[in-house]
Amino acid sequence: MESKLSAELMRSALASAPDAMLIADATGRIVFANRQMCALFGYSAAQIGALLVEDLLPERHRALHRAHRGSFMREQRTRLMGIGLELLARRKDGVEFPVEISLSPIHDDERDLVAAAIRDITAHRRIQAALLEARQAAERATQAKSRFLATASHDLRQPLQSLALLNGALTRMVRDAQAQEALQHQDMAIEAMSRLLNALLDVSKLESGAVHPQPLDMHIGPLFAELKQEFASLAANKHLTLRVTHGEECVHSDAALLSQILRNLLSNALKYTLAGSVSLTCARAGAAMRIEVSDTGIGIEPQQLPHIYEEFYQIERTDGARREGYGLGLSIVRRLVELLGIGLEAHSSPGHGTVFTLTLPPGEDAAPSLPPPLPPVESARSEQHRCILLVEDDAAVRNATGLLLRVEGYTVRPAGSLGEALECIGAGAHIDLVITDYHLGAEETGTDVITRVRARLGEALPAVLITGDTSSAVRALESPRLRLANKPIRADELLELLSTLLARSDAAAPQSGA
Repeated sequence: MESKLSAELMRSALASAPDAMLIADATGRIVFANRQMCALFGYSAAQIGALLVEDLLPERHRALHRAHRGSFMREQRTRLMGIGLELLARRKDGVEFPVEISLSPIHDDERDLVAAAIRDITAHRRIQAALLEARQAAERATQAKSRFLATASHDLRQPLQSLALLNGALTRMVRDAQAQEALQHQDMAIEAMSRLLNALLDVSKLESGAVHPQPLDMHIGPLFAELKQEFASLAANKHLTLRVTHGEECVHSDAALLSQILRNLLSNALKYTLAGSVSLTCARAGAAMRIEVSDTGIGIEPQQLPHIYEEFYQIERTDGARREGYGLGLSIVRRLVELLGIGLEAHSSPGHGTVFTLTLPPGEDAAPSLPPPLPPVESARSEQHRCILLVEDDAAVRNATGLLLRVEGYTVRPAGSLGEALECIGAGAHIDLVITDYHLGAEETGTDVITRVRARLGEALPAVLITGDTSSAVRALESPRLRLANKPIRADELLELLSTLLARSDAAAPQSGA
């Protein structure tokens, strides 16, 4: 009675199981099928009991299944059926559907049997397909955003580049005091537009996922030297002391993104410091490296401190001065810090200043990540004897740049493509320096131009690559003979860069035997 009760309980449990279940013998004959099995395949209990297991499969798979069934009966073990394969079952009405099948060997009255649990995974496959489509759509959207941002970055900066260089050329041509004042105000407006455009594009790139860090071990010295040179004049104009101190520290980070963080923090510190100093330091703190940007500025009230990383948020000023900037710099810093996975803390004392602290992993000893800043070198040669190859596919920018260079006394060989550039140097012209845009038409790049021109005129030829692309991949191209200029570059900055590169080239010429 106990054995009979156990068998009845077993049968009842199998019959009410949530999955479709069957038991078949070694010949494939179905000896038991529960209610879910009948409902799933559309057979009555009597009908399904007269079938072989193969009758529940598409006809094209039946012969192969017989062989697999024989193999299972010889090597019985619990396992999933057809791992890595797409399994299909066939209903009574002929409709095929995907399934997952678990097999378990059982023994009854000297018979070898196999129990199979069958699950319809049509809904699961539908969800998988929907998720795959969503992921692919997201990837396409990200790629589209990246293409849009690259195009927008280039196309929006082009007219600003033209305005900045035309303004610089006019400043050098006009002698009237009122006209000079108007040009000065125009230069300030162009600079403000440039800052806003750069900030908006940076935020958009970070939101779209188009920025991918490339962390490396890097010495902090070259970056700090570059920042000191860049912000020295701004600090001097506000009668502030700029202190940049460091040793031989090495950190592990993305050089371009870390540079962008520090530029925004220094710019913010100089903006809100009316007297005293702004400091940039780096030192080891236990197992980490700490970079601090501190100032003696107006400070931040405690209730405002939690909001400083919000877009367009600017702290209230009590000194009566108008607000500067657009409240995007610290928002970009926050996003970059999260992207790099480094620590950021801010401590402030109203009326006494603010300290921003970055915590980074230390790096192994490495070669400098950035080329050293170019020292000013006096040149004995006059710009009137210098010839510059100017490669720019945008006619407006090419004309504005050419005008500025000619006003400054340079001879200019303009070209709109790599082919035109090669024609210019093929005509026997002497070239002292190359200026080229990075993104040219027909999938050409400025690096293509520099490589091909240097192949003909010599590897020592100095070059300036002007670009709106601030990615670390482009930044990595920089070297002592190749300098990057980010669009839109101001006329004074471009001319100073040319003068220094040419002077350095002159100083190295006797050593190279050229």
